[in-house]
Amino acid sequence: MKETAKYSEKKILVLGLAKSGVIAASLLHKLGAFVTVNDMKPLSENPEAQGLLEQGIKVICGSHPIELLDEGFELIVKNPGIPYRNPIVKGALEKGIPVITEVELAYQISEAPFIGITGTNGKTTTTTLIYEMLKTGEKSPLVAGNIGTVASGVAENAKPDDSIVIELSSFQLMGIDEFRPEISIVTNLYDAHLDYHSSKQEYVEAKAAITKNQIASDFMIFNANQDLVLSMAKKTKAELVPFSAEVKHENGAYVEDGAVCFRGEKIIEVSEIALPGKHNLENVLAAISAAKLKGVANEAIQTVLKTFYGVEHRLQFVATIDHRKFYNDSKATNILAASKALTSFTEPVILLAGGLDRGNEFDELKPAMENVKAVITFGETAEKIERVAKELGIANIKRVDNVEKAVPAAFEFSDEGDCILLSPACASWDQYKTFEQRGDMFMEAVHKLK
Repeated sequence: MKETAKYSEKKILVLGLAKSGVIAASLLHKLGAFVTVNDMKPLSENPEAQGLLEQGIKVICGSHPIELLDEGFELIVKNPGIPYRNPIVKGALEKGIPVITEVELAYQISEAPFIGITGTNGKTTTTTLIYEMLKTGEKSPLVAGNIGTVASGVAENAKPDDSIVIELSSFQLMGIDEFRPEISIVTNLYDAHLDYHSSKQEYVEAKAAITKNQIASDFMIFNANQDLVLSMAKKTKAELVPFSAEVKHENGAYVEDGAVCFRGEKIIEVSEIALPGKHNLENVLAAISAAKLKGVANEAIQTVLKTFYGVEHRLQFVATIDHRKFYNDSKATNILAASKALTSFTEPVILLAGGLDRGNEFDELKPAMENVKAVITFGETAEKIERVAKELGIANIKRVDNVEKAVPAAFEFSDEGDCILLSPACASWDQYKTFEQRGDMFMEAVHKLK
């Protein structure tokens, strides 16, 4: 860990716990700060807060009292999920008290450089691919952020020869000051999290923060097919590394004659890549760019791409049973994500969809359902999805109680060569606690068919 006196004897409020808050509070305490932790969960139901109390850290639980702002804090480390309209956060900014997220803290103490990945979709897959490529290429990577362990916890033990590969949300990036990755990656930008951000512009600006501190010796890898991302790239001081599955960019990653290339060098045939889908091809291009910039050999990159079948619950290959392939895309909690999954296949698809009803219809899903031969529905939105399927002339439609029952129902409609795809286009909360639980139930039901 890098020695720093930046936080010594400073009065710091850690607002909101969860994993990041616990580790940030403990780390700041080690660095000599006077730490106060404030969390909404009552102390009696809050083992994390109790543990910090035992370390000698001041803990206030059960509410976010605005009076905390009268205690003279010099800095607030905010849980990323707490919005900026929160009275304490808003009041702190009005008083000129800096508000950061623990990603900034991680950067301040890290001896290792960062590879930062952000974007609306594809962050987790790209982050995982980069980590696996660097690991296979013996480049000593560590993984952090939304995909791994808390960034400041990883940074505390990182060595100069390591590289911290970190997935970054807009929530985290709004709370950085000096954070500067040696490689930044922007996968794509679509409308998202507008319930958190005051506007689309604020969301885009938050994402752009990943490159705001980069210098000429750094790199920005970016999706050259998107105007929003191109506008962002024009403002960076870093060396630009574009990627595109459609247009050749000599200084970046692209597809030519059926092969993925980087700066004029052929890396791998597209047909050899295990991950399906155009959107995953873009993730592959981004990951290859980062791996090549870090000096990973082509053989290591090829090994990963030939054997990596996806991140859990994100268009994850589950099994082949009687010549039918099963895919778990439970993370597809909206229409855009489900559309991307559906367009990844040229084979006939049996679609398993449904879940929490947020009041929207599903007509936007129609263009992506060209290869769908049957639809199995469940959850609150079953009727709405069935309407879309009927309007498309899909004859095989069946409603079941849950994902577990959807699997054998889908198998009955399938033939050899078909893909059976869980891509719900809805959140899971009407029947399951998380999309992960929903995906696990799907995979368990698939394995029961064997």
